Amino acid sequence: MPTRDPSLSLYTTEQVRAIDRTAIDRCGVAGFELMQRAADAAFASLRRRWPDARRIGVLAGAGNNGGDAFLLARLAWQAGLDVDLLALTAASRGDAERARATFIEAGGRIRRAEAGAALPASDVLVDGLFGTGLGRPLDGVAADLVERIAGVPVLALDVPSGLDADTGARDGACVRADATVSFVAWKRGLFTADALDQCGARELATLDLPAAAYDGIAVDAELVDAQIGRVLPPRRANVNKSRFGHVLALGGDDGYGGAIRLTGEAALRCGAGLVSVATRAAHVGALNAARPELMARGVDDGAALAPLLQRATVLALGPGLGLRDWGRSLFEAALTSGKPLVVDADALNLLADVPRRVPPGAVLTPHPGEAARLLGCDVASVQRDRFAAARELARTRSAIVVLKGAGSLVAAPDGRVVVCPWGNPGMASAGMGDVLTGVIAALLAQGCDAWDAARLGVALHARAGDAAAGDAPRGLVAGDLFGPLRRLVNGACA
Repeated sequence: MPTRDPSLSLYTTEQVRAIDRTAIDRCGVAGFELMQRAADAAFASLRRRWPDARRIGVLAGAGNNGGDAFLLARLAWQAGLDVDLLALTAASRGDAERARATFIEAGGRIRRAEAGAALPASDVLVDGLFGTGLGRPLDGVAADLVERIAGVPVLALDVPSGLDADTGARDGACVRADATVSFVAWKRGLFTADALDQCGARELATLDLPAAAYDGIAVDAELVDAQIGRVLPPRRANVNKSRFGHVLALGGDDGYGGAIRLTGEAALRCGAGLVSVATRAAHVGALNAARPELMARGVDDGAALAPLLQRATVLALGPGLGLRDWGRSLFEAALTSGKPLVVDADALNLLADVPRRVPPGAVLTPHPGEAARLLGCDVASVQRDRFAAARELARTRSAIVVLKGAGSLVAAPDGRVVVCPWGNPGMASAGMGDVLTGVIAALLAQGCDAWDAARLGVALHARAGDAAAGDAPRGLVAGDLFGPLRRLVNGACA
């Protein structure tokens, strides 16, 4: 498992509870002190983000998350702000009851939440209803409150109420925060699936826990490091194109020549020395006219691939391949070649239909629908726990797996997972996956192993998408990524 860097390390909720217990039982940090530190961190974030706020609304649950909210409310009250606190219950549990009492002792007043109760009139609303311990959908008064939040900035304490902190999935009512302060350590679910819509700006507050509190608790996953580009060394001057590999892109059945062109051009833009394209003969003229640097060859079936396969060092298989006999023939030839390859799109669907072992060094790049077919389940099951789905695919297929989507995951057969924190909704458009296939293939061709090629490829692709989208993601097209990709891949080598 990865080593711990607080800014990159992701944990399950059970692991964070274990860290809490260690801090309290072995490191001498009292539970109420942890609660006070959390409130201090959250109130500092609130003041920093909304310095002009004068009216603070607080929603407090019965557990420790509510305790954090009571203590934050006390800080706001003592700072001279107007505080309107709505509590789910008449009493709290454990340290949270002490926190409730300190707010009352400071002069604060508590309203009891009831169905239809007026939400606090506020400049900022603090969500302290439920933290990581909630294992069910919100219901009753809590769901009613959450569903009526509108028109006011929201600060969530630890995790937006209603969001599964392990998976990033929501089931029913869920707070949509403008900012979330995660306490102790990053919860892995804050960076994928529905969390990208619910968390807003994410901030980590480790609460000054001693390093010993984390001892013996393995990191579950990591964020992709912004310095991942260091795995790709700078180029020497005395080289030639053969030094940087030969990518063979296979696909583009009738009517889908654009897909394989995007893959081939992405491989070129990311530094592959040579890129060939094996496609339908009807597409060759258009490819030569649009991108003459691609060595396009029309092939009738897999048997015609033999000389191309012999020269290639890496294969990019699947974009526009189709599911007909032509695509199946190329699929079989590619898999039996034993070459390192990236498997995408229709090649993944063929792999689900006709289970085959992929060669060593393979990278699979499914979206949730393709992942569901490979796993024999439905898309909802994949999205319900993307971490489990990615790990299972990597284990059963003995390959590196990129599970695409909001917060793309890269998983290895040994259980390692990294999460990509970049990307934007404009990238939900045709051809983006074809570009990613070419990016990863180019990195394999330049000497990266499958794990590094997938991690760096996903990072470059997402950051290029962000650079191309700017503040206008709607209307982004796959070809917009080529310019940023070239700049970023060169910056990655710096």
